[in-house]
Amino acid sequence: MPLNRHRRNSLLLVLADALSIALIFNIVAYLRGAVTQPILWQLGAPLVVFVATLHLIDGYGSQTDMLSLDYASLHLIASLAAALLTLLLTFVFIPPGFELQSSRSAILASFAIVGPLTLTYRRVFYSRSVVSRSGRKIVFAGDIADFEVFRDECTRLGINASVIHADSSNGYRTFEALLESIATSQVQAEAIVVKESGKDLPQDIPLKLVQLYFDGIPTYTLELFHRVYWRKIPLYRINPIWLFQEGFQVAREPVFERLKRLSDVAFSVIGLALSLPIVGIAALAIYLDDGGPVFFVQTRVGKHKIPFSLIKLRTMRAAEGPGDPYTRQGDMRVTRVGRVLRSARLDELPQLWNVLRGQMSLIGPRAEWDRLVSQYEKEIPSYHFRHMVKPGITGWAQVNYRYGTGITDTIRKLEYDLYYIRNYSFMLDASIVLKTLHVMVLQKGH
Repeated sequence: MPLNRHRRNSLLLVLADALSIALIFNIVAYLRGAVTQPILWQLGAPLVVFVATLHLIDGYGSQTDMLSLDYASLHLIASLAAALLTLLLTFVFIPPGFELQSSRSAILASFAIVGPLTLTYRRVFYSRSVVSRSGRKIVFAGDIADFEVFRDECTRLGINASVIHADSSNGYRTFEALLESIATSQVQAEAIVVKESGKDLPQDIPLKLVQLYFDGIPTYTLELFHRVYWRKIPLYRINPIWLFQEGFQVAREPVFERLKRLSDVAFSVIGLALSLPIVGIAALAIYLDDGGPVFFVQTRVGKHKIPFSLIKLRTMRAAEGPGDPYTRQGDMRVTRVGRVLRSARLDELPQLWNVLRGQMSLIGPRAEWDRLVSQYEKEIPSYHFRHMVKPGITGWAQVNYRYGTGITDTIRKLEYDLYYIRNYSFMLDASIVLKTLHVMVLQKGH
């Protein structure tokens, strides 16, 4: 899809959302007797909040699969978050006398309609977009081994366009022929992906890529495609001095890290206070179930590779011998109570104590067992980069990839962890919070 069409479609969705909010809020407020004349500028706050929360879940992205159950869940959770944030802004931060303050229920009822409505026309829009893009291709230029990895990843991550290979072993003649076909519209291209070794390209091919780019066909390096489409960093690009070549947000913005720590302290204190009754009930259930210890304590590796004792509610029986380091589907070591705690993620609540002590953050890479870290660092040369930041209760890898049970899964999750470290920001953290709620609602993963 040409670049200008991406922007146009995103703008159309924003305008549709603005019209929906203006229409629904006025109808609901009128029916409830909250207003006597139409309101417009007063709806700026709910509109900005709604657009911002949908942006966090890629609700305006052309690559988002809006027909999936995952997106539907995320969209409705984002709508609820927008409603709560609008109430907070309207009744806490805006001075008395503001017109929307006449009815809390009108705001909640409006968002209860706006959420499903905006999801419905996104699904219609996306279904038509998929039909119009059904013949489009992603052209990959590189050797066959790289192509197969790329194609499999496209399949796993739900890229709708089909992937075709421009073989580099014949001097890129296949690629050159494909570019001619794209230029003459014989092949409808979604994007062109070239591995970073651009120096291997024949001299006239970059000129053709530039022309196609200005015609609206984007060209990506393989690394940039990973970042833009999949929001992760491929490990093949990592080397021992990558940090100095690329730079990190965390290294450039220590103020953000301090603000993150303040929010960790505030939310962990609130979370511990609110969860105390839940932890108490769960602890009693664990003890009555098998009479074993209530808490599970294990040495994990934190920031700068400093070990700490992570605390969770115990959900498994002790294994004889070293045991399997991973929890697998249907694992017999999981207790009856543990199965319930794991499905609701309640076993994670005591980690708020680790957050309060500064050993963890609410959001960051998963805190791994020191025994596994030793193994991973021997087998994955770039694994140590994830220890630049504090581990988190939830994180970018946790919401984008399943629970890992081996080196291959660990490598895939590390690609997401490195993206998070590279793009450390409040915006990304807010996106992770919404996606975490989605994971909890659908009870995905382990």
